[in-house]
Amino acid sequence: MNELLLRLAVTIDTGSGQNTTTVNIPTANEADLLTNGLNVIYFLAGAVAVIVIIFAGIMYTTSSGDAGRVAKAKNLITYSIVGLIVVLVAFTITSFVSGRFSL
Repeated sequence: MNELLLRLAVTIDTGSGQNTTTVNIPTANEADLLTNGLNVIYFLAGAVAVIVIIFAGIMYTTSSGDAGRVAKAKNLITYSIVGLIVVLVAFTITSFVSGRFSL
């Protein structure tokens, strides 16, 4: 069924009585897939770190002087910033290696 739908979708009547059945599917090599996959992972890690920083900031603001909650919020902020730095360093290293060895 999928093959039939694909053929129907790509068949173009050029008006000359000839039907063309070419499919313009983009292709990517392994290096492009690896680079795109790593970029998605870096984006997700950065987004999670920013969300955790926002959450920790709210926790810090609403702690009402409770030493335990203040310490927990400060630790969350510290660990999130360290995580962002690790993601940035990983991105830099993989970009350098990818560019240097043309992966």
